[in-house]
Amino acid sequence: MAKWTTADMPSLHGRSVIVTGTGGLGFEDALALACAGAEVIVAGRNPAKGAEALARIREAVPQANAGFEELDLASLASIAAFSERLRGTRASLDVLINNAGVMVPPVRRVTSDGFELQFGTNYLGHFALTAGLMPLLRKGRDPRVVTISSVAARNGKIDFDNLQGERDYKPMAIYSQSKLADLMFALELQRRSDRGRWGVASLAAHPGVSRTDLLPNGAGRSSIVGLTRRLFWFMFQPAAQGALPTLFAATSPDARPGTYYGPDKMNEMRGHPAEAKLPPQAKDAEVAFRLWEVSERLCRVQFG
Repeated sequence: MAKWTTADMPSLHGRSVIVTGTGGLGFEDALALACAGAEVIVAGRNPAKGAEALARIREAVPQANAGFEELDLASLASIAAFSERLRGTRASLDVLINNAGVMVPPVRRVTSDGFELQFGTNYLGHFALTAGLMPLLRKGRDPRVVTISSVAARNGKIDFDNLQGERDYKPMAIYSQSKLADLMFALELQRRSDRGRWGVASLAAHPGVSRTDLLPNGAGRSSIVGLTRRLFWFMFQPAAQGALPTLFAATSPDARPGTYYGPDKMNEMRGHPAEAKLPPQAKDAEVAFRLWEVSERLCRVQFG
């Protein structure tokens, strides 16, 4: 594909989108979608940050059709309440962007349900959210689910004996596992949508190496990775550039269901949207099937 940018986005008037995350890539997604005319719901756990994001969007797009909804992906109760609230107030949903996440907290932390924080937020939270919103998505127009993975997925392994990092907590290994799980979820969701004729397209994307606060917020600003992010900022592409693969997957008529998109330069570290290379382990349909079954049990949700 040519060097795709937000200028290539089609008009999104009449389309509804939920983006998880109020800052970084999530904010850039929401801003670009609002600029193209979509109804955008920014979903996050911090109302103050949500209000700030909306103010910035409306400053750039005074007529933006944008709102905030409280959602804590580290709480199954919050996810269930959010999903029920949306199902009670909407007839349909066109696009869900599973974006929000946490990265490499130095010590093992858990969600309110006892899941390891990274696996629970990055993967299980979005798994449960997608299940809760599936009835609305199935009534949407050309509905899509875009789940955000990472270049870290290349080093990920689904370790069913240590999914929650209880036996051995290595921050980056658990993060990589969570992002591999996101990628495998996106691929498995497409397979199940095809088999069940749900009519929902599932795609995955990753931002390359982008300039967001994900690293310093997770590991801490004084950590090695936090300092790397601050001192070597020039190695990280702007968040708006990192958002492009997600926006392509969410909006382009050329984006193909069941496909993974990322930047096209420097081993997918930066650049414009292109089809990304799938890590070999992401193609294991048997592991993906087992992960899905485990996830339904852990999250106490079902699709279909």
